[in-house]
Amino acid sequence: MNIQNTEQGYHYNVMRRAIDLIDAGGATMTLDDLARAMNMSPAHFQRLFSQWVGVSPKRYQQYLTLGHAKELLRDRFSTLDAAHQAGLSGGGRLHDLFLRWEAMSPGDYAKGGAGLTIYRGWFESPFGPALVMGTDKGLCGMGFAAETGEEHAMQDLCARWPKAAFVEDPERLRPWVRVAFGMSDQLETAPLFLMGAPFQIKVWEALLAIPSGHVTTYSEIAQAIGTPRAVRAVGTAVGRNPVSWLIPCHRALRKSGGLGGYHWGLPVKRAMLAFEAAQVDAGQ
Repeated sequence: MNIQNTEQGYHYNVMRRAIDLIDAGGATMTLDDLARAMNMSPAHFQRLFSQWVGVSPKRYQQYLTLGHAKELLRDRFSTLDAAHQAGLSGGGRLHDLFLRWEAMSPGDYAKGGAGLTIYRGWFESPFGPALVMGTDKGLCGMGFAAETGEEHAMQDLCARWPKAAFVEDPERLRPWVRVAFGMSDQLETAPLFLMGAPFQIKVWEALLAIPSGHVTTYSEIAQAIGTPRAVRAVGTAVGRNPVSWLIPCHRALRKSGGLGGYHWGLPVKRAMLAFEAAQVDAGQ
């Protein structure tokens, strides 16, 4: 992807406003209506949308409707124990990444980050301002502030490891962040350092098995990790995922096809699902 960080953040803000309009007007919103509301010409608005997702505004509008989650669940549902065997993979350009990860030991996790240095920095992303954190081993935190605000995002992630030493150093993290948001042409990985309780780690590992552009359910995750009755606990662990986007908690839906919750705001979750679906279709 050749889109710069600042452009991506701007594009998300346009998308966010468009989401509200599409929710309010549904199929009655024409290209001219949307462009006028964004104070753009129809041609510029169409070009902006097409550059961002690789498909037309009309097609993308279909992804943003409230029924999109149900369509995904019907057409792109992933049974986790079969996902890799079936060779499922998103065809989009953004999230076809090779991620390597390791987990902090339960004993170290219980120490609340004592003795650990965590580097942090703010970056523009396709989904608005992103707060990214990492250790020498890999990325350990990623949150999005477009809906919650930057102060809330900072407090939220820092509170997860209350005894860690936090150092402002975005340049240390930038190479990994560029991989995370598909802005690096180099064949490098975005390593993850998962910091959570053992049950949470199991849930997050299951999330990593969901291919880009596909979805699963909380009950399917519970089944995959061997605790079929722990759906509520699974939902809590999904919500506590510290590395949003790379650990794709946005791909977990309710069995009914409802979006469920999202820690950084449902508009962000919907934009992520729409963005991935469009990327996959554009790559086919």
